[in-house]
Amino acid sequence: MKKETKYVAFSTQKGGAGKTTLTVLVASYLHYVKGYEVAVIDCDFPQHSIFEMRERDFKMVESDEYYKGMLYEQFTRMGGRKAYPVVESDTKDALNDAEDLAQDGDYDFIFFDLPGTLNNQDLVITLASMDYIVAPIAADRLVLESTLDYLIAVRDNIVNTGKSNIKGMYLLWNLVDGREKSELYEVYEGVIGELGFPILKTFVPDSKRFRREQSLSHKALFRSTLFPADKSLIKGSNLDVLTEELIELLK
Repeated sequence: MKKETKYVAFSTQKGGAGKTTLTVLVASYLHYVKGYEVAVIDCDFPQHSIFEMRERDFKMVESDEYYKGMLYEQFTRMGGRKAYPVVESDTKDALNDAEDLAQDGDYDFIFFDLPGTLNNQDLVITLASMDYIVAPIAADRLVLESTLDYLIAVRDNIVNTGKSNIKGMYLLWNLVDGREKSELYEVYEGVIGELGFPILKTFVPDSKRFRREQSLSHKALFRSTLFPADKSLIKGSNLDVLTEELIELLK
């Protein structure tokens, strides 16, 4: 019996909110640490950041014995499980690409990295097919207003039509300055609460570690499509706690 695959998107119209990084971090943690079957559809044209990251990751492994050994060790430890697929796509073909993946494999989650504008009919159709949308926000008025406008538009024009698969839309505090949320966040959460959008309990701190990829220096890596975030960098990142919360919500 095939699994019920969940379609999930970290989605917002505000650039730089962290949706691509969050997609990679959560997908890699779910696949390499928690053992879930995961795939990523990268339809964020024209940059296709996740697909490009996968290309960089593979090139580094091919040319560097250190990472080649890491990948072999991981492959052995995971009983021969391969890296999760990253498909270069667009909003027009994204759902067909996801169906093709589902025919070839049995996935728990397929993540979609989507463009941020709603003025594209193909994007609207793709969004309507998501099971869950997670919108990263920061304690910045412009970011907050833009993201809330986006979610309101999705709710009013897609969810409320009764013709979508969307089961939940959640906000996620990202790029939080410091280890704790300040009183400012309580003010913002009051506004968000009045609009009826739930906020995830876990927040993600602002940290340079989120940009650490494979490098010639072989420093502990955090963001990769081939490896999970290094255990030494997990503490204080809230990535593990966030992923556990998402598993509870999405499953």
